[in-house]
Amino acid sequence: MDIRYIIPKVLRKVLNPPAINNSMLDKTARADIGSVVADSSMGKYSYIGEHTSLISTEVGSFTSISNYCAIGGGSHPMEWVAMSPVFHNAGGLMKKKFATHEYDTTKTTRIGNDVWIGSHCLVKSGVTIADGAVIGMGSVVTQDVGTYEIWAGNPARCIRKRFADEKIDELMQRQWWNWTDEKIEKHAHCFTEIDAFLEETK
Repeated sequence: MDIRYIIPKVLRKVLNPPAINNSMLDKTARADIGSVVADSSMGKYSYIGEHTSLISTEVGSFTSISNYCAIGGGSHPMEWVAMSPVFHNAGGLMKKKFATHEYDTTKTTRIGNDVWIGSHCLVKSGVTIADGAVIGMGSVVTQDVGTYEIWAGNPARCIRKRFADEKIDELMQRQWWNWTDEKIEKHAHCFTEIDAFLEETK
């Protein structure tokens, strides 16, 4: 491999590490360079790509989140006279406070297991993306996404399901993401073919 490629790549990792605060990441989970993880959790073998942010988000296991995604985050009191944080008790960038009215700026966002979120996606705080779902690149997700559904667009909408309903039911009965590493390794050879997987793991 070309040294002119390797050296800048290593320097990027050293000079731009992920920022992780008040969060629990499984030892097998990964956050790539420039990412921000705050008040969040990530299950085993999940990852977030470069310059992706997770704010108050619970991520299951084996979930893949690509580069430049913004997931979760704060909200603003649209029903109030003013939406600025200078009028409520939540922290923020502003030092001045005219009032400290009670307001919860952050709702927990939940992302299930075996979810794939493409690059440059925005996911509104408080949304739930269920197990096995796929979010197409560049999507803006403002509502809950069902199990094994494929969503895309702005605003995102359901395109189709990954599998037939009866196969989804069987996968949800298996919940393979909760298996031990040893059991997953035993059946890994058939993960490319759903019928073979369901037959072997009856």
